[in-house]
Amino acid sequence: MQGSKRWIVPVLLVGGLALGACGKAREAAPADPPAKVEQIVVAGSRHQGVRLTEQAARRLDVQTAPVAAGAGGKLVIPAAAVEYNNDGSTFTYTNPEPFAYVQQPITVDTVNASQAVLSAGPAAGTQVVTVGAAELLGVEVSEFEE
Repeated sequence: MQGSKRWIVPVLLVGGLALGACGKAREAAPADPPAKVEQIVVAGSRHQGVRLTEQAARRLDVQTAPVAAGAGGKLVIPAAAVEYNNDGSTFTYTNPEPFAYVQQPITVDTVNASQAVLSAGPAAGTQVVTVGAAELLGVEVSEFEE
């Protein structure tokens, strides 16, 4: 009887190890990045832009407003939608589809605390980013620094 009891411990150890191997940890599925630079189609042509996940857009609280038609064929956008490149040129981020943002050059005639009058830019009715543009630019810049 004593000889048969000696085998209980090794059998339990081997059995326990075998069962432990059955419970492999699941590998996490790769998550989509919250923001990525990619080609976005606008009016039939491809442009480089930023695509956010819905959660990222909510966290950044990205807000937009439509371009308005002003007097004399001018365009009017909120002053907060005007962004500046390192060389001083101006642009705005348009929002051609949900969670997609594309830089578009603009020509500013005048700007005050609340609005900018443009002689060139996106068509009236186009959504432009008024909150979150700095973060979008940061995504684009970090993509090229890597």
